Amino acid sequence: MKLLIQNGRVVHPVTGTVLLQDILVENDRISLLERGLTVGTDRTIDASGLVVAPGLVDMHVHLRDPGLTYKEDIITGCAAAARGGVTSMACMANTSPAVDQPEQVKYVLDRARQANGVGVYPVAALSKGLQGEEPTDAEALQKAGAIALSDDGNTVDNANLMRDALILANRLDMPILCHCEDTSMVAGRAVNEGSVSRQLWLEGRPAIAEEIMVMRDAMLAEETGSKVHICHVTTARSVDIIRKMKKKGVPITCETCPHYFSLTEDEVLKQGALARVNPPLRTQKDVHGIIAGLKDGTIDAIASDHAPHSVEEKTRPLTRAPSGMIGLETSLALALTQLYHTKKMDLPTIIRRMSTNPADILHIPRGRMSLGAVADLVIFDPDEEWIVDPHLFVSKARNTPFGGWKVKGRVKYTIVKGEVIYQEGA
Repeated sequence: MKLLIQNGRVVHPVTGTVLLQDILVENDRISLLERGLTVGTDRTIDASGLVVAPGLVDMHVHLRDPGLTYKEDIITGCAAAARGGVTSMACMANTSPAVDQPEQVKYVLDRARQANGVGVYPVAALSKGLQGEEPTDAEALQKAGAIALSDDGNTVDNANLMRDALILANRLDMPILCHCEDTSMVAGRAVNEGSVSRQLWLEGRPAIAEEIMVMRDAMLAEETGSKVHICHVTTARSVDIIRKMKKKGVPITCETCPHYFSLTEDEVLKQGALARVNPPLRTQKDVHGIIAGLKDGTIDAIASDHAPHSVEEKTRPLTRAPSGMIGLETSLALALTQLYHTKKMDLPTIIRRMSTNPADILHIPRGRMSLGAVADLVIFDPDEEWIVDPHLFVSKARNTPFGGWKVKGRVKYTIVKGEVIYQEGA
């Protein structure tokens, strides 16, 4: 199978360049990157006026499969990923049952083989049942195909358990992805502690609850020499902590999500439960801090934290609705709209945060635009405007606070291993 992509603006996130090039894909690999290629192929795509980049690697996704498939399943999640330009994704373990046994890891991988080709990489539970009490068998989970460990959705409050897990994961070269909120400070609370929680007469989730756990896990990484990755960073002070620890040489990485650089806690007053997410939306000062962290490289990755829920669940009153919002189909457009078109970040830097860096953190051989690299690609128009309409999503879920937003940046093709798995309008 030969595929030729002509006349595209090709993003090279490692070198930080954008070049007008043609790309020849043979079988599942990039075989040529040159101007003016004219070769016999099975298919040719004219990418004039479009950007060609490594496919997005979303390192934080909830596919709800097994057990919660009324919200999403692996098949529909992969379809949503393809529509958003995501070619690889790491799916979290907070399913029902939790992915804490090799059998569950194998189930996820088997289901993924029935999907559209998007790479699905299981993240297994760090503790049995996500209860934070007894460790899982990390070695057995890794042998079954898990690429990382995380109790995401829950915090591992037990510092000794976390320390032991970091030491073991370091020996296995297996990343640990940390949800950082002190449970005792946030349990049952729906929104950020601040002006909005006071207006609603609710107990809030304080920023310090996140920052304490970010500091704890950073200190454990420093003490053990083990790598730690902080999920969905939301506060300016968390960014400052991570920045200082990185300067000290601590092996720490982190991610944020489009909603944390696009929205503030005020969105809860407008949209209620649609804007409920854990950790919560914060203040404008925190938004500025997140963007600063993305610009200077303190924040390594942008992930969607795609968290599907049913319409019935998200139309409940704020305090009784589940937390989370979907993002696979909008993350690239939001990053382009909020970061690229505002001239805060250039294209190679954004793609590095959404493809190359996540792949490197997870040890996935993806996110490269080079000869011999796997041909996982996204082709998009960075300037095309469109209105986010949740009713047109291919995800089972509709729970986004971005419905009705005008965004710029439209995925035209998604390619996995040289095969076109999504084409706009097809």
